[in-house]
Amino acid sequence: MSNKNTIQNLKKNSPEALDWALIQKDMKSKLGSDIYESWLRKIDFVEEMSNYILLSVSTRFIRDWITSRYLDQILQIVKVYKKDLTRIEFKIIEKNYENDLQNKTLPSVNNENVSFIKDTYLQYNRIDPNKRFENFITGTSNKLAYEASLKVSENISHYNPLYIYGGVGMGKTHLLNSIGLSLKDKNKVMFISAERFMYQFVKSIKSNDMVKFKEYFRNTDILLIDDIQFMNGKEAMQEEFFHTFNALLDKNSQIIISADRAPNKLPRIQDRIKSRFAGGLVVDIQKPDYELRSKILKQKTEELNIFYSNQINISEEIQKFISTEITGSIRELVGAINRVVSFSRIYNKVPNLSEVKIVLKDLLNIGENKVTIDLIQSTVCKFFKISKNEMLSSRRSRYLVRPRQAAIYLTKILTSKSLPEIGREFSNRDHTTIIHSVKTIEKLKERDPEMNDNINNLKNQILYTKENEI
Repeated sequence: MSNKNTIQNLKKNSPEALDWALIQKDMKSKLGSDIYESWLRKIDFVEEMSNYILLSVSTRFIRDWITSRYLDQILQIVKVYKKDLTRIEFKIIEKNYENDLQNKTLPSVNNENVSFIKDTYLQYNRIDPNKRFENFITGTSNKLAYEASLKVSENISHYNPLYIYGGVGMGKTHLLNSIGLSLKDKNKVMFISAERFMYQFVKSIKSNDMVKFKEYFRNTDILLIDDIQFMNGKEAMQEEFFHTFNALLDKNSQIIISADRAPNKLPRIQDRIKSRFAGGLVVDIQKPDYELRSKILKQKTEELNIFYSNQINISEEIQKFISTEITGSIRELVGAINRVVSFSRIYNKVPNLSEVKIVLKDLLNIGENKVTIDLIQSTVCKFFKISKNEMLSSRRSRYLVRPRQAAIYLTKILTSKSLPEIGREFSNRDHTTIIHSVKTIEKLKERDPEMNDNINNLKNQILYTKENEI
C-alpha cells in the first residue's frame, strides 16, 4: 500500500469519520460567504482523533485569526456531526509542503506547531485553543486569579509557583489553558493533569525509562499541572515530583498549579511539597456572585444567538431566573443555558418560566421525591376551589372533571410514577382513564390559552412551594 493511501486511511479510519466537505458547507451557511471565502476556506482537514480533530492552515497569522474569532462556532458545527469531539487543534503547513504531507505516513514532529505530537510526552498536553484569556469573563470572585495568570503570561517567574484553587467548574483549567496558549509559541510548555503525571511516572519505571522522564519534565520552560489534589500517596512519585519542582525553580522555569483546595489542606501530600506550593502566590476562585453569573449568561446567550442566526430568544426574565438560582459553579450555569436552548430548538418555541423550572429541576435541587401526588392534588384543589374528596369522587360534573384531569396530567409530567400507580392514587381509576386525561389536557393547552396559563401557574406553585425552595 502506498504512503498516500495510508494517509487517506488515517483520515477515514472509521465509517463514522467526519465529512469535512459537509462541515465546510455548514460553515459557509452559518458564518456567511464573505467570512468563509476570506478565512475558513483556507482550512484543511488533517486527522481525526478520539476526542478532537487536527486541522491545518498555511500561516500562523491565519491560524491566530481563526482561533480568536471563529473557533467556538466551528467547534459547535463539528459537534453537530460528532458530539464526542471536545476541541480543535491547528498545525501550520505551508502550501509548498502540502505534497510532502502526502508522502509521509504520520505528521512530522518538526513541521507541527501544535501541542500534540505522537509517541512523546507531549501527547498528554491538554491545551485547548477555545479557552483563552479573551473569553474568560471576570468578576469580583475570580479577578485576582485572572490578573495573576495574566501577569505570569507577561513576566515569567514573577510569581513562582502560581497556585490557583477553587471548586469544580470555577474556571481554574480555563486560566491554566490561557497561560499555556499565550506562552507556547516562544516557550516549551507542558500542560498535564496530576493524574497523567502519576501514570507517566509509573509507566517510565516499568519500562526502565526514568532518564527520559526526568529529561523531559525538567527541560520544560512552563509546567502547568491541573488538579494537583489527585497526586496523593506514592512516596517515590512524590519524591520525583519534589526534585523536578526544585530543578525547574532553579532554572527559572514557571510552574502553575491548580487544585480544589488550599495547599495546607491537600491530603496525603508531603509537607515539604505543600510548603513549596505555599511559597509562591496562592490565589483562590470563589463562587461567582450574581453580577458575574449575569455577565456570563448574557455573553453565552449572545454567542448562541449569533451561532444559530438569531433564532434563539431567551427572555430577560429567564436569564435573571437562571442567574439567581444557579449559584453552584460557572459550568452548571453554562449547562443550564445550554439545556434551555436545546429545549427551545427541539420544540421550536420560547420556553416559559415553568417549563424552564422543569428542564432545570435537578440543578435547582427540586427533586421529584419532593413533588408528591398528595402535593399536586392539594395544590390543584386549592387552585380550583374544590375539596380533595370531590376531586377523587366518581362524580363527572364539569367543574370537577377538568381539575381532576389537570391533577392527573401534572402528576404524569412532574413525577416518574407509572400509569397504574397514578390510577391507584386517583381512587383506583383505570390506566386508560389516566391516558385520556393526559391527552385531553394536552389538547386543551394548545387551543385554550386560559387552560395553558392555569397549568403553568400550577406547575410554578407545585415546584416552588416553600418546602421546595432552595
